Amino acid sequence: MARKIMFKEAINEAIRLEMERDETVILMGLDVAGSAGTGQERDSWGGVLGVTKGLYHQFPERVFDAPISESSYIGAAVGASACGMRAIGELMFADFLGVCFDQLYNQAAKFRYMFGGKAVTPVTIRTIIGAGFCAAAQHSQSPYSIFTHVPGLKCIVPSNAYDAKGLLATAIQDDDPCIFFEHKALYTTKGDVPEEHYRIPLGKANILQEGKDVTIVALGLMVSVATKAAKQLEKDGISCTIIDPRTTSPLDQDAIFSSVKKTGRLVVVDEDSSRCGFAADIVAMTAQEVFSSLKAAPQMVTPPFVPVPFARNLETAYLPSAAKVEAAVRQTME
Repeated sequence: MARKIMFKEAINEAIRLEMERDETVILMGLDVAGSAGTGQERDSWGGVLGVTKGLYHQFPERVFDAPISESSYIGAAVGASACGMRAIGELMFADFLGVCFDQLYNQAAKFRYMFGGKAVTPVTIRTIIGAGFCAAAQHSQSPYSIFTHVPGLKCIVPSNAYDAKGLLATAIQDDDPCIFFEHKALYTTKGDVPEEHYRIPLGKANILQEGKDVTIVALGLMVSVATKAAKQLEKDGISCTIIDPRTTSPLDQDAIFSSVKKTGRLVVVDEDSSRCGFAADIVAMTAQEVFSSLKAAPQMVTPPFVPVPFARNLETAYLPSAAKVEAAVRQTME
């Protein structure tokens, strides 16, 4: 039975159901229990934005507060997962992944390969991405492209509450290390989410709508931006297919290529940096694989190649918008 719940509630529910089903699932992060040693009520936070609130009281032996040392507790999550647990490490902001980069890039991602397939590391790292809150350059990035670049890591970028629950459940039970990127602007958005447990396979895109003129590929919050643009374009008779890949690695290339073969046009909307980013990757693969189907040069709608600005007017100008997507689509139609 489905009911409308918030994106962050769907994530909380996914973790709770997996912890109920599997005693090897543990959660660690900053303030996921909260107030330890202060004499105040535990579970006062549930993480920096309260996403895991309530889980400590249900699973007090499996929810652990960590010190402010990302390298230590993400390393602990990787190590625990290599030794029989299924650890969920909550990293406050994706911007801090650099602090624990070696544990993921050089360790967890390589264990299965270096040990001839005999080692598995079913760790899930949950982290927050996204600009739009004037949180400045060190708390507003969306660096999923960096980790998509790493063989052995699986990267997940949900765009709605239903997908967030189903994809996170899959990630927790996956035997490979997964990084789960949650856009902060989506936390309070609501969607229809079944109460029961379900999973969504990694590497399977969601085609939100079918159109005949242009293929738009978008991730996370950018899916709603693309949808808004497509509605405006439809008024002028321009029909768009919207594809949400859901995961950047594995990537559902077939869904993208199949659509471009039909429409002949491609626009990729991406909040990550433009250079060597997800949008550039999609455009390059499409040009290589289905070049003969293209009727116009593919377009990328991305931020400029600068750090995320702090000032609200500059941040607004920095971000992809429905108007920018609309302009890019119209350019492919010329």
